Amino acid sequence: MLASQLPILIVLLCLGTVAKAAVVRSGREPDAAQLGPAVLIPGRFRAPALLVCAAGELALAAGLLLTTHPAVRWATVAFFAISTYVLMELRRRRPDAGCGCFGEVSSAPVGVRSIARTTVMTGMAVMTVWAPVPGWVAFAQPSWGMLLAGLAVLVVLSPEVEELVERARHRAPCEQRPGPAESVMLARLRASGVWRAHRAELASAEPYDSWRELCWRFFVFKNHQEDDVVFAVFTAGRRPAVRVAVVEAGSETLPSYTPVSA
Repeated sequence: MLASQLPILIVLLCLGTVAKAAVVRSGREPDAAQLGPAVLIPGRFRAPALLVCAAGELALAAGLLLTTHPAVRWATVAFFAISTYVLMELRRRRPDAGCGCFGEVSSAPVGVRSIARTTVMTGMAVMTVWAPVPGWVAFAQPSWGMLLAGLAVLVVLSPEVEELVERARHRAPCEQRPGPAESVMLARLRASGVWRAHRAELASAEPYDSWRELCWRFFVFKNHQEDDVVFAVFTAGRRPAVRVAVVEAGSETLPSYTPVSA
């Protein structure tokens, strides 16, 4: 049972390696969704950082596959634990950025599901520390019950699944797809916890302005101090990410926005 999650960890680490290498190899300037935490470092170091992370994931996958050495097992635990912290920090500092876990497929902004997924993977890695067999044995003799249970949990917690379904249906990235109607996006905003947390601050429940930019639909309201309260709703997914910011009355530039929720 302790070795049951080794195949999942090895496959996901390999997928992460391939996705990050593909982003760098494409030669295009990666966007925030593709970069993930690398968006927080200076531009010239981003591609090397992605390659270093890819190499580390590949090394961990190889170690889990071929050995039972405790150093490899604990290094995997540390990798996923640190990833959880980094995603929490990324969500706080760059709420528009995706996790970058699987390259351009990880386009949804970092949310509770992405953070919960790395937390679950940390737990899976802890299970494997005392597994008596290497990963190749777990592949050859899988514990189907535990394996499928772990896989089901990760599927539920993976926004990438919805993105892949959307791409299969529309064959275009979200910024190029016709988004839901404005009324639909407004309904999704009003169903969110972010809206409920800030509804009392608004002078009116109806926005006085709305527009779409790339993968986001923006709604602007006035609060009781006549400041602008701007909600951003991600256009993909049935339960999209929602962000909110306040710009004080008289401010003229975007940098004056003060984030009140991430």
